[in-house]
Amino acid sequence: MLDLPKNKKIILFDGLCNLCEASVQFVIKHDTQDQFRFVALQSELGQQILNHIGINPKNIDSTVLYEPGIAYYYKSNAAIQIARHLGGLFHFGTVFRIIPTALRNALYDYIAANRYKWYGKKQSCMTPTPELKAKFLE
Repeated sequence: MLDLPKNKKIILFDGLCNLCEASVQFVIKHDTQDQFRFVALQSELGQQILNHIGINPKNIDSTVLYEPGIAYYYKSNAAIQIARHLGGLFHFGTVFRIIPTALRNALYDYIAANRYKWYGKKQSCMTPTPELKAKFLE
């Protein structure tokens, strides 16, 4: 059994992707209720979580939102759920649910397929600053 923090939503992200890192920084900045924890998909814990929820790590390169004991979301559904939990004006991001999932995910996949070309790629996963270390799982 995984030892994950209780009552926290876990965002699994591509730790090599500059766009993904910027997205993580955005969520941290706007997570006023301290709901989220973060783990890189490439990390050992990230791989364990994917296996635990039944996602083949070879088949996923997108953001995954895991709410332990409740549900998990990936691709555009993960983004919408993250916006929903951030609340405030970000809650309006949930309006994108009216767009069919297949169409939303097609756009998500297009961006994901080009993210390294457009935003760059790191040689290793991001290392959180000491101030942010508690937000990241190892």
